[in-house]
Amino acid sequence: MEKITENATIVHFRQEVWILISTSDFRKGLKVEFKGEPCEIIDFQHVKMGRGGAIVRTKFKNIKTGAVLEETFRSGEKLERPGLEEKSMQYLYAQDNFYYFMDTETYEQIPLTSDQLGDLKNFLKENMTVKILYHKEVPISVEIPTFVELVVLKTDPAGFRGDTTSGGKPATLETGAVVKVPFHINEGDTIKIDTRTSEYIERVK
Repeated sequence: MEKITENATIVHFRQEVWILISTSDFRKGLKVEFKGEPCEIIDFQHVKMGRGGAIVRTKFKNIKTGAVLEETFRSGEKLERPGLEEKSMQYLYAQDNFYYFMDTETYEQIPLTSDQLGDLKNFLKENMTVKILYHKEVPISVEIPTFVELVVLKTDPAGFRGDTTSGGKPATLETGAVVKVPFHINEGDTIKIDTRTSEYIERVK
């Protein structure tokens, strides 16, 4: 939980609580609401402008889209803290281009589309626990484990060299993902994959 400093302002409106964050509290990694979108501060710089006061040049990353934008604020300006909530969810199954997850506390099920998951869907296994980030009760991003262990369903035999200049051979995993693996890997082997890069790490014994 992020610490609320003395420069933060709490505003009550229609029984909702808004927390306003001053530019003096800016720091890398701080999440704020900017133009109605949840953003993360990735860089900022306080600049003195002589008699004109000071400004804060700020670089944001949109948490929903990944887009990076820059904005300049007057010193002392305030931004809202975004209504973000992270839930632990369990992946259940895929059907008709939808991927279904269950809240492990309430047992509520939600569907996410293939586009929402992007390449992460290639490494989803049934019963895998993931973290889903909500913005104002709407799911906006999914975080899966950094490393997953998956079974190789299809690949060339270990003795087959093929194109040795490529440094490996393609392998189809139990989730349908295709990754490059070393030549000694066989069908039926369990391998560890880095989900951030889709790269082979090691064979699991």
